[in-house]
Amino acid sequence: MDYFPILELPEEIQALVVERLAGNSFTDLYGLRASCKTMNALAERSRVNHFYDVLSVPRRLNMPSELFKTCYTERNPSTLYMKGVQFFFIFNLQEEGLAFMKLAADEGYERAVYTYAMTRKIFWGDEEYFARFTRESVVRIGKLVRSLKWAWGLTHSDEFLAKRDEFISTVVPSFYSCQCVPVMERDWVLWYIENSKGDKMCNRCFWIKELGLFFREFEPMSVIMDTREW
Repeated sequence: MDYFPILELPEEIQALVVERLAGNSFTDLYGLRASCKTMNALAERSRVNHFYDVLSVPRRLNMPSELFKTCYTERNPSTLYMKGVQFFFIFNLQEEGLAFMKLAADEGYERAVYTYAMTRKIFWGDEEYFARFTRESVVRIGKLVRSLKWAWGLTHSDEFLAKRDEFISTVVPSFYSCQCVPVMERDWVLWYIENSKGDKMCNRCFWIKELGLFFREFEPMSVIMDTREW
């Protein structure tokens, strides 16, 4: 197997490679750090902490709590997102939480773009950020966001639950009454909404389905890690 001669590149290019690797794979970054002293020194620079996706770090690595704080100090988008979700959905600090999510979204952090878009739609009826997604991308990112189970038994706020109940009673019926494609299965409480229509449903029904999945599966962030301390 041929190996890429990274050490033959200019140092500033080596640094960029390390930064991009930090954003793509925490495990691969640690492998690179172990490869030689030069790579370890580049990976130790504080700026690299900006690029970690801390939510993609394998749990077995047991990321130290101080590293979360260090990443937040470097305005790391994934930690901005964590803080935003916790502030908005747990501490009921909606203005601050939404601002943190938007900061992460404006950095291009996919989880934040998705969650910010869904939050704006659910609480204020704003669909502006929906235009940033293709159907394929929102399905992929939505599964990624909703797969993160960090609630530890916490439930959503009364306001969120009221929005969910309103959505089920007033919006979901229009999903089934729309004749864009045949209905394969009816489900009034979101249990099987993703199986109710084929992929060629209209755009409105597609977003109703995605909102239904968000209401059904998205979990608030546990207070075991209190981001107010960052």
